[in-house]
Amino acid sequence: MSILKRLFGGGAPTTAPFEDYKEYRITPTPIHEGGQFRISAKIERDIDGVTKSHTLIRADTLSGREAAEEASIEKAQQVIDSLGDGIFK
Repeated sequence: MSILKRLFGGGAPTTAPFEDYKEYRITPTPIHEGGQFRISAKIERDIDGVTKSHTLIRADTLSGREAAEEASIEKAQQVIDSLGDGIFK
């Protein structure tokens, strides 16, 4: 992406509001690639006063942003259920 696009917002990713899930914050951040949206989410949790963060990126793509946001939340919930705080290691 060119510097001008970044400065003036062209192609800049937009994010949906975060969702709380089991003391974690999940922010869907689908990545727009070639007319599709790659599943991606930011997972955060405050542990001992420190915000821990993990970026989840999947190979799966969907044609619509809204569907990709929903799928990103679902995948992040699965990762949280499987790994818990281990995701931050």
